[in-house]
Amino acid sequence: MLSHRSVLIIPDDEKGYELDLFCVPKHYEEDLDRVIIPHGLIMDRTERLARDIVRDMGGHHIVALCVLKGGYKFFADLLDYIKALNQNCDKSVPLTVDFIRLKSYCNDQSTNRVKVIGGDELSTLTGKNVLIVEDIVETGRTMETLLSLLSECNPKMVKVVSLLVKRTPRSSGYRPDYMGFEVPDWFLVGYALDYNEYFRDLSHICILNEKAKVKYKL
Repeated sequence: MLSHRSVLIIPDDEKGYELDLFCVPKHYEEDLDRVIIPHGLIMDRTERLARDIVRDMGGHHIVALCVLKGGYKFFADLLDYIKALNQNCDKSVPLTVDFIRLKSYCNDQSTNRVKVIGGDELSTLTGKNVLIVEDIVETGRTMETLLSLLSECNPKMVKVVSLLVKRTPRSSGYRPDYMGFEVPDWFLVGYALDYNEYFRDLSHICILNEKAKVKYKL
C-alpha cells in the first residue's frame, strides 16, 4: 500500500489477507476471496480524514450530508472522530446532519442512470457549508449528478469526502476533496458496502467472488 496526495493507494497486485486471519461472519465465508482493507485500518484512516476536515473547515458551521445506504457506517465513524476532535482541540466544527439516497447499481454493474431519493429536501442547504460523505466513488458520475443538483440550491461551500475511490477506465476523472483509499477495479463489499443489500454487516472490506455474484443476484 502506498500513500500519495493524501490518499492510501492499494495497488493492482495487492494480495490482501486470508479470510481465516480475521473474524468473518460464517454465512459469508464462501462468498469472499480475501480481505483487502481490515476494519482497524479503515478506522485509522477515517480518524486522519476527520483531522484533515477539522483542519480545513474548522470554524465553519457544516451540514454533513450522508449518502445512504452505503455511506452510513463511514459517516457515523467519521462524525465520531470529528466530535472527539471538537472536544479536545482549539479548532472545532459545528455540525448538523442530513441524508440522501442515490441509486446507480443493478447487481454488480454501475449504470449511467442515477436515481436520487430525497432530492426535494436539498433546498434546505441553500447558503450552507456542505460536507458530502460517500462510501465509494467509482465512475464519478453519481457524485457529479449530486453536485449538479446541489449547485442549483446555491450552497455556500461544498466539500466531498469518500472512503474509497475506484481506479477504473470508466472514471470521468472526478476526484473528491478528501479520500481514504484508492482501490483497484474490483467489486468490494463490507463496512456497509453491499451487493444487492447483502454484506453490509461485514466489518472488513473484502473482494466478492464470482460465485457470490450469482448466488445473490436479483
